[in-house]
Amino acid sequence: MSDHGRKHDHAGGVVADDRPARTKPAETGGTAAQLDLILLLPEGEVDVRFAELGKELEVKRGISGVHLREDGGTVEACIHYDPGRVSLEQVVSIARRSGAEVRERYMHQAYTVRGMDCAACAPALEHAIGRSPGVIKASVAYSTERLVVDYDKRSAKPRDFEARARALGFVLEAVHVGGGCDGQAHGGGAAELPLAICAGGLLAAGYAAERLAFGPAWAPTAAYVLAMLAGGMFSVRDAFNSVRQLRFDIETLMVVAAIGAAGLGAFLEGALLLFLFSLGHALEHRAMERARNAIEALGKLRPEAARVERDGKLTEVPVADVARGEVVVVRPGDRVPLDGVIRDGRSALDQAAITGESVPVEKGPGDQVFAGTINTRAALEVEVTKLSGESALSRVVQMVSEAEAQKSPTQRFTQQLERRFVPFVLLLAPALALLRIFAQGASPKDGMLAAMSLLVAASPCALAIATPAAVLSAVARAARSGVLIKGGAHLEALGRVAAIAFDKTGTLTEGKPKLVSVRPLDGSDAASLLAACAGAEALSVHPLARAIVEGARERGIEPEAASDMKAIHGKGLRAQVGGDLVEIGNAALFDVALGDAVTTAVDELQKQGQTTMIVRRRERFLGVIGVADTLRHDARATIASLRQMGIDKTVMLSGDNERVAKAIAAEVGITEVRAPLMPEGKVEAIRALARSGGVAMVGDGVNDAPALASASVGIAMGGAGSDVALETADIVLMSDSLARLPFGVGLARQATGVVRQNLIISLGVSALLMLAAILGWVRISEAVIVHEGSTLFVVANALRLLAYEAP
Repeated sequence: MSDHGRKHDHAGGVVADDRPARTKPAETGGTAAQLDLILLLPEGEVDVRFAELGKELEVKRGISGVHLREDGGTVEACIHYDPGRVSLEQVVSIARRSGAEVRERYMHQAYTVRGMDCAACAPALEHAIGRSPGVIKASVAYSTERLVVDYDKRSAKPRDFEARARALGFVLEAVHVGGGCDGQAHGGGAAELPLAICAGGLLAAGYAAERLAFGPAWAPTAAYVLAMLAGGMFSVRDAFNSVRQLRFDIETLMVVAAIGAAGLGAFLEGALLLFLFSLGHALEHRAMERARNAIEALGKLRPEAARVERDGKLTEVPVADVARGEVVVVRPGDRVPLDGVIRDGRSALDQAAITGESVPVEKGPGDQVFAGTINTRAALEVEVTKLSGESALSRVVQMVSEAEAQKSPTQRFTQQLERRFVPFVLLLAPALALLRIFAQGASPKDGMLAAMSLLVAASPCALAIATPAAVLSAVARAARSGVLIKGGAHLEALGRVAAIAFDKTGTLTEGKPKLVSVRPLDGSDAASLLAACAGAEALSVHPLARAIVEGARERGIEPEAASDMKAIHGKGLRAQVGGDLVEIGNAALFDVALGDAVTTAVDELQKQGQTTMIVRRRERFLGVIGVADTLRHDARATIASLRQMGIDKTVMLSGDNERVAKAIAAEVGITEVRAPLMPEGKVEAIRALARSGGVAMVGDGVNDAPALASASVGIAMGGAGSDVALETADIVLMSDSLARLPFGVGLARQATGVVRQNLIISLGVSALLMLAAILGWVRISEAVIVHEGSTLFVVANALRLLAYEAP
């Protein structure tokens, strides 16, 4: 990579160079974005950080290439990624996770779009914004009326996006951190229904005047023309915007058909077409409101005001004005206004809206509480730890609102099909007219009407809304039950997984190891063994070390004084305890034969699923310590539920020794174990599983982030209390529990099935209508009735997902 345009900042961190982000056509037909970053790493850490960044980026699905070059403490990174599969935020998050500081040059901004009245508006706006200089990716979700833009702020300006949207008749409203749908009137849908009803009234009046022969002779035609104007107001605008961009879409087909019919004197057919088309759009828009309202309801869970202690008095203030560190008082029956930590009081909190847990959770001083949860019993004093826009609830609402903009492969396919199909139909219609006139002897009027019927029959309205409606409904339903799905691509991937891999520690187990066995040997006693072991382990921050120290103190044993502790990676540690060298670890730590007594003790404890540590003081083996993690209470039931759903391949990936891992696996019902594995070993295991089908990885999103990134879909637990889980995973279980995993898998499968049904219906109806139009079996009026009926049917089919319940 060239050094041209490089910008240096010797304070360290990551600095983007002066070159703009670039996009280029990808082989798949999408776009591949290129991001240029310059990494300035602290002296002495270049090699480590260099390796960490390269490894983390390369395992992420959707990143096709990473080129790193070190030059005197400066590392230049060129990252090629597919914006359809991985977002700019995720790429930057990975860079930060490797220890780099990323400056805000590449921006991610969401907008609420006002004025969208049909599914065809979304690709028109997306096309216009996507062509703006410096835009890496622009994605518009009609179903949530949301525009999401990733851009380079040096060459792209938000005012340019707003101007381009305004030129198409849309208004952009920036969504700030934590913002979701705001519940205001949605775009043009509110005006379209009255106009459609007006068009229907004019159409009926004109038809009555024509049939009953009352009034002047021009009255029916005038009524039909007025009906066309009322019914076609939004369609004409949208078609005009599309043609300006040299794009031909559904609106174009309908407007051309209506104008063509009117030009042939068939004003009744033209008016009926635009009336039914606008009525179908208005009803479709109202139906989609149900799914939008489900998302808006999440945002309304948080109170607008909080009771804050200021100057010894309780003051009610807007939540946006509450500062971090202030103390709020939550009365029984009230919702918690902001994320925080309990400082005084004990109560049970109903967290169902955030985590999906059906039973209130007991909490006391030091425990986390989340905005939107209900205090059921006693007053609490809560110290605010996150501002209004930073709360778990705000981030969930924001992510759910933007989720449909992360399009699935099926949705991208249907958009590409529509772009190619509409121009084909515009060429086929004149060919049909000529065939009717010159080969079959039809009159010019009949030939042209046949062409207009074909335009209506071939309009893929149902196809355009089939996938977005299902994705929005499924994502909203999941969020209501404590499962955050970040986009249609991840929903689709989860619905197709054939295997699920689980991390052991913190996922299948509680992640809180406890000292359970003490086996003194060679004349030693439990007290001296634990005192020496706890003294050395007190100098370590490893979870197993803490378990040993806490276990010794619970037994009334005070650790001996220790110094000079040295950790031996993957083996254990050595330290000076009472002037003696004490070694604690696995068999690999020791360079002498362990002896039968030690080996027997280790084998017995490992068969019970315990992690063992051998303790030697000087040349004498004092004994063996056994530590075990507590199995999650819902782990066995979760695995059983997944097996009932047909997911027979469940795998445990663990860094623990194989015997301990197999003991835990047998207890929960997992038959395949891969251990011991380092983080890179887990990545390789995930890749091997992926060769035989889609694979999901379930973890805590912290230590297993590379494995989550390399899976077809990464699932993290405990998202309500973990920013890392919210950032790293594709799907987040908001509670620190596996119980909602079968629900999420079942919902994803149901949604995938609904998408498949909708595609079959929309494509099947279009194909049959086109055939009927070509053979002359349907007129314009009949084609539009069937066409709009199929569109409303697929929307109604998708909305069934809002009522999904796990079997």
